[in-house]
Amino acid sequence: MMNGYLLFACALLAACGGNRQEGTIVVSNPTDQERRELVSIPYGEWVGAFGADSVFRIVDASTGGEIPYQLETRGTGTPQSILLDVAVPATGSVTLAVEQSAPAPVTARTYARYVPERYDDFAWENDVVAFRMYGKALEGRPDDAQGLDIWSKRTADLVVDKWYAHGDYHTDHGEGLDYYSVGMTLGAGDIAPFADDTVVFSKHYRQYEVLDNGPLRSAFKLTYEPWQVGDETVSVTKVFTLDAGSQLNRVEVTYSVTGDGKLPVAIGVARREQPGELLQEDQQGLFGYWEPEIGDHGITGIGAVLEQGSFSGFGELSNQYLAFAEATDGTPLTYHVGGAWNKAGRYTSAASWFDYLRAYKARLESPLSVKIN
Repeated sequence: MMNGYLLFACALLAACGGNRQEGTIVVSNPTDQERRELVSIPYGEWVGAFGADSVFRIVDASTGGEIPYQLETRGTGTPQSILLDVAVPATGSVTLAVEQSAPAPVTARTYARYVPERYDDFAWENDVVAFRMYGKALEGRPDDAQGLDIWSKRTADLVVDKWYAHGDYHTDHGEGLDYYSVGMTLGAGDIAPFADDTVVFSKHYRQYEVLDNGPLRSAFKLTYEPWQVGDETVSVTKVFTLDAGSQLNRVEVTYSVTGDGKLPVAIGVARREQPGELLQEDQQGLFGYWEPEIGDHGITGIGAVLEQGSFSGFGELSNQYLAFAEATDGTPLTYHVGGAWNKAGRYTSAASWFDYLRAYKARLESPLSVKIN
């Protein structure tokens, strides 16, 4: 799959003449856990260190292994940052060398698209998990649903196009399936206003904008039309960002609220009939659910992690578990949400899934540091 990054990189490489420099980048890990994730270097800093309009090959200085990277545009059409896919040992560092040669093609590990052939779905995925949000054409149908849907994968391949094409994605053909039941809930961790002891759903999203689309990060924005929450008029935009290898999306939610500008909100997960296991650590901003096994499909774990701050509490309705927070007019509320499937083999128990969520929060609080030499 030729992607926008490769096309743009090739264009830059063809256009650039001189103004190239070599140098190194040191990425340090302050935590006691080994980490592989994307680190971001602002494009202006990159240009200042290595020159403008240039494409470089980046390698691990100790092993010579090439480091995949992506030019992130954030919907602007021009580079805003460079994303490096690096593995860093616990409490250690890696030194990356920047060379004056073209990079190898990068295999796409994330993907997002509007799906008009399936009632205006918007679907996205990486190499470990897939998701979708429901669109306008589904409203009013008997199979209408509300929240975030999650697809269970046990392949690193990108499957969204393939599964939609054959239409039989509720059956596991060896790659996984969509067996998660959303219904009239927030599903796998969507967010909505909470008033009068209930979730106040919006209609489905009305506009979408793809901001970046791989190979290492995909991001998009969904826009919703205004609706009434009590006496207030509310509208919202949601920006989803999914990195390669991550079980969780970063979700930046910005509400427009009339009145005093304050809005109680709930992040919810669909509740199953049989008992599951819950993680509810309000001060740490952690919320997790390890479902009971569903037939022979397996077990899904769902998790939500606040980027900053604490949950104000937890609650439950007959069909969903809830974590509460407060949104403010015009101020983004950012949380990370997603899930895992036990049959994928990475997280096979509530303990391992909840440990992942705790470790994820620790990484948010202690990001990898980057120094350009």
